[in-house]
Amino acid sequence: MSSTLAPMQIEQRASLREFNSFGLPAIAQTLVHVTSDADVRRVVDHPEYGRTLKFILGGGSNVVLTRDVAAVVLKIEIPGRRVVRETADAWIVEAGAGENWHGFVAWTLAQGMPGLENLALIPGSVGAAPVQNIGAYGVEQKDRFDSLDAVDLVTGRSVTLDAAACRFGYRDSVFKHTDFGGLAGKSVITRVRYALPKAWQPMLGYLDLERKIAETGNAHPDAKTVFDWVCAIRRAKLPDPAVIGNAGSFFKNPVVSEEQCRDIIGRDPEIVHYPLPDGRVKLAAGWLIDACGWKGKSVGRAGVYERQALVLVNRGGASGAEVVTLARAIQESVYGRFGIRLEPEPVIV
Repeated sequence: MSSTLAPMQIEQRASLREFNSFGLPAIAQTLVHVTSDADVRRVVDHPEYGRTLKFILGGGSNVVLTRDVAAVVLKIEIPGRRVVRETADAWIVEAGAGENWHGFVAWTLAQGMPGLENLALIPGSVGAAPVQNIGAYGVEQKDRFDSLDAVDLVTGRSVTLDAAACRFGYRDSVFKHTDFGGLAGKSVITRVRYALPKAWQPMLGYLDLERKIAETGNAHPDAKTVFDWVCAIRRAKLPDPAVIGNAGSFFKNPVVSEEQCRDIIGRDPEIVHYPLPDGRVKLAAGWLIDACGWKGKSVGRAGVYERQALVLVNRGGASGAEVVTLARAIQESVYGRFGIRLEPEPVIV
């Protein structure tokens, strides 16, 4: 029987602990496992669930659950990976929103289609990648984005959005906003497509990758080598959520004016910073947090990872409230020393 005809899998009073990478305790009053567009439409048409608030949950790697969820939780599990078409310049590849992001990146390379290798080992699902406009090592998903399909949670209609309609920004998109045409909580992403360039060039303008070039003497790595380097760098710095609960980088790297940066450098010459094309400067949030002495510290059972100050971890049995308390203490500390307000990357529920 096809998935469109199979009954929806619905759970009542379901634990969400295994569905969030922090491993935080929370209960969903109603949890719907969404495996197709048809499942989304059935929720929209449902006499009870159709009128209820919805909470969309992908891989759970970008969420901090501080309480039980009364909204209907849509756990996105839509599968599938395929090459849609080929143009003179690119391969257009597609993945279901429920696919594991890193698995999808590895699959594209196995097909001989490079372009996503700098985004290897980012936790989460394909459907969450455009929401957060994930990025790492000099590449953002918008740089390779083609289009996505989504289902409207009011009408049940499918829509296809291009990059302009998604309004991508730094760790931002139309799916994170409710005002001015924002689609947060209003649409479910079901499939995402990327254009992978045939005229591929490695993106190596990042300190950690430059160190790999120096270490190996390989100044012209192929895509698989870049993929392996990125995986090695991330594994050395970041804890595996399966071992230590975490949501990856917890804070966005703040962007300041050139004047602000000069002022900070005057006081802290060692600060890690990256000039941007528009004249502004991106500062390394992890450096700021480390400079305030937070690396390895804890508040209750939530802590700052010993090897990367940008990562907050669940040391065992932490609550969402403890994670938020720690995050706020770090924000106050960084603001007190540098006059910079750090913004969390994960959604706090």
